[in-house]
Amino acid sequence: MSKKGYWMAMVDVRDPEVYKQYIAANAVAFAKYGAKFVVRSGRYANPEQPTGNRHVLVEFESYDVAVACYHSPEYQEASKYRLAASTGHFVIVEGA
Repeated sequence: MSKKGYWMAMVDVRDPEVYKQYIAANAVAFAKYGAKFVVRSGRYANPEQPTGNRHVLVEFESYDVAVACYHSPEYQEASKYRLAASTGHFVIVEGA
């Protein structure tokens, strides 16, 4: 059995209206690749340093699926909105 894959992002959204377009557009890729949101915004605390104003943890059935979703044409099209509307830290990791 392969380990799960995760997208982890700490984002500072500068343009909420454009970011809403990203959320709508990424749904196509997330449905295709079976993404499950573990964390999608919500309350947070920054006990050590600023981490942005939006935090997301997305689970995939495997690391390879998580990477494939990121590189898919569907997600790459959606990511244009994210890049236009925000800055942040984004990583794809293998988990338990």
